[in-house]
Amino acid sequence: MTGGGFDPVAFLEQAVPVASNEDVDEMRDLLVATLDEYGADPVVDDAGNTIAAKGASDPETHVVLNTHIDTVSPHVPYDREDGIIHGRGSCDAKGPLAALLSAFFAVDPAPDARVTLAITPDEELLSTGAAALDLDGDMYIVGEPTGLDVCTAAKGRFEGTVSLSGVAAHAAEPDSGSNAIDALASVLDALRAFDAERETHPDLGEATLTPTMVDGGENSNQVPADCRLVVDRRSVPPETADGFRSELTSTLQSVVPEGVGVDFQLTERPTPFLEAFATDPDHELVTTLASASRDAGGRGDVRPFTAATEASYFSPAPVVVFGPGVLADDEGAVAHAEREYVTTADVRTAAAALEDALATLVD
Repeated sequence: MTGGGFDPVAFLEQAVPVASNEDVDEMRDLLVATLDEYGADPVVDDAGNTIAAKGASDPETHVVLNTHIDTVSPHVPYDREDGIIHGRGSCDAKGPLAALLSAFFAVDPAPDARVTLAITPDEELLSTGAAALDLDGDMYIVGEPTGLDVCTAAKGRFEGTVSLSGVAAHAAEPDSGSNAIDALASVLDALRAFDAERETHPDLGEATLTPTMVDGGENSNQVPADCRLVVDRRSVPPETADGFRSELTSTLQSVVPEGVGVDFQLTERPTPFLEAFATDPDHELVTTLASASRDAGGRGDVRPFTAATEASYFSPAPVVVFGPGVLADDEGAVAHAEREYVTTADVRTAAAALEDALATLVD
């Protein structure tokens, strides 16, 4: 038991059975009731974020703890055996939430410090909660299943559509039109070469640009006037979504055949894309949490995170991703899978590490 009497495993046993894949209301109610029980005085903002804070109102040091309460579908029922909690959300991310709550309840910030807990409702879809947060933190810890490692960087993910426009004609006289599908050859060549001269990121490796979906043409005996190609971009710093869109557009415009128009637009969404981020591995936030994780019994390795997270919304402030559980193990996928689980030992270790690190950061 940690966190001033709060038991993170007992909370997790309550939280995992609560389905939060389609609606987070019941899970948010549980979270708010738990915060109320421990005197945290939470508020729920207009975006559905649950926020609680302790410490100075105008701090010199402000640490923000963040994770999410929504899960992917379908809901997987709760089960527990031999120190393992199974079920949807057990590791992504109710296990990390339990550990963060334990640390939040336990921390006693110095008079000039503040700790804020900010729990979002929509991480798995559009991040509408995180996009609405305005917390002005000096450091951020984002709870996700990292195997108790401290993750300092992650690639971003952008998506968009290349639209090619030609001129329709009878297939018996192909030269009388402009074939939009035929122009795909030069587009695909350009995509393969797009990052050829780009430097490899020291932590995240190479950016990737992958064609994922294509459609075009209306009739089998007609030169197609239109073709659309969806691409998936996994970015590395310092690339931004707008910078990627502009660079790819100009590249494609330079390679398509004469008579074919080309346009590239990012997929419309109400919130910013999750962009790449990278925190200095030597920053106090990283070294303190890594040391605390090792002292508590974890590996405490420092490495990149392999999935997209809302951590990018908090960059360029120093931000790390940390928590119990794993995205995948030797048998295959864990998070988002039917066999999702987290060990109770890892939950307690994560809670102890976070408590120790917070005590150092805001002392």
